[in-house]
Amino acid sequence: MTSLKPYLTLCRVPISLFAACSAAAGFFLAPHRPSVEVLVPAAAVFLLACGASALNQYQERDIDARMERTKRRPLPAGIISPVHALSIAITLVLAGLLALAFSGGLTAAGLGVLALLWYNGVYTYLKRTTAFASVPGAAVGMVPPAIGWVSAGGQLLDARLAAVCFIFFLWQVPHFWLLLLHHGKEYENAGLPSLTGIMGRQQISRITFIWICAASVASLALPLYGSMRSPLLSWTLIPLAAWLIWSSSALAGREPATAPSSPLFRKINIYLFLLMSLLVLGSLLQGVL
Repeated sequence: MTSLKPYLTLCRVPISLFAACSAAAGFFLAPHRPSVEVLVPAAAVFLLACGASALNQYQERDIDARMERTKRRPLPAGIISPVHALSIAITLVLAGLLALAFSGGLTAAGLGVLALLWYNGVYTYLKRTTAFASVPGAAVGMVPPAIGWVSAGGQLLDARLAAVCFIFFLWQVPHFWLLLLHHGKEYENAGLPSLTGIMGRQQISRITFIWICAASVASLALPLYGSMRSPLLSWTLIPLAAWLIWSSSALAGREPATAPSSPLFRKINIYLFLLMSLLVLGSLLQGVL
């Protein structure tokens, strides 16, 4: 029996599930009555994210083979052939886009195409040319909640959606730079431009801390835009933001952070998941709390 693990790795299932959850959050935040219809756009985003991940690993199989962190992935390890990986990627992408068109219309499908072009086209190219590729690449994180929002009937140019998408953008950059603090030299050895080649660890740590603070503080403005609909739950955003800032404060120390960044990496992911949960809960309990 063929093991599923290589295919789960190829599709980066945890990251793809996170994208699906953010699409579901965007769906519930839209100004409509929540329903089980959320399952279709969420599943569509999951398929599209899986396909984009598989396509990215096909595109970067030569780089992955030169990095310790990625050389055991299915393509560089020879477990899955490039042709097979490409066929899987195309199948998943087409299935995701068709499901988006069916559930959310042309606007949702268009956003899916935009995310694919930006991630597998622009961002993948920029990674080979600039150490700051993660900043424009972070724009991809804004698309899943926008897909969920328009699939539920919300207007794309809505301030409430913009406020939420801005948080996803701000969160995405430190999400990558925390990995960079651990694996920056691997990127350099693989021939990719890396911040570790132009900045010291202390500088990268402090800049990462600033981005984390920006995401935390920006979340406090969500009630002002109407993205958080529960007055009571709005107050929970303050301790949540304070917790993340306190947890990452070591990055701003006089000396470069010596503790592994992986615990903080998990914490910023937990932070965004809790934030999404609070926003959805506030939408579901609107008028109750």
